[in-house]
Amino acid sequence: MARTDDERQLIEAAQKDPRRFGELYERNFERVYAFVVRRVRDRHEAEDVTAEVFQHALANLSKFEWRGVPFAVWLYRIAANAIADRWKKLSKQSADPICDDLDQSHRPDIERRAILFQLVDNLPDDQRSVVIKRFVEEKSVREIAQEFARSEGAIKQLQYRALETLRALAGGSHE
Repeated sequence: MARTDDERQLIEAAQKDPRRFGELYERNFERVYAFVVRRVRDRHEAEDVTAEVFQHALANLSKFEWRGVPFAVWLYRIAANAIADRWKKLSKQSADPICDDLDQSHRPDIERRAILFQLVDNLPDDQRSVVIKRFVEEKSVREIAQEFARSEGAIKQLQYRALETLRALAGGSHE
């Protein structure tokens, strides 16, 4: 719990004085960059998106509300939206042959990922947090249970519910 209290204090300090945002940036940069680079697969693009994420986070920090969920979850949501926006922009520009440097065979996968990011974003907070920690941060059930001060069974149940919800939502989004 001390870790979440510490993070909450950092967030509140940065909301009062944006110059304090640097520590939040330092604590979260590597994980956000790793999240982005796994999805865009281009170092320069990942650097640009990561920079956008932190610019957006700083600009909107006053709107952030502490709900006991790690700050990184909010940053992942911003990153997922930034990636989805970039793919949408690329797909609109693809009519222009000069801008069509994205391999056409990857488009369906990219679109599925963008949809998945949006679906995950719509999960209840606790389910979304478990999904991100489990599949983005690649943490074990035990690590997540310790972090949330819950049993491993409770974390497995949250993960199961989240995946069932995602399956139902994904099934409905293709109709």
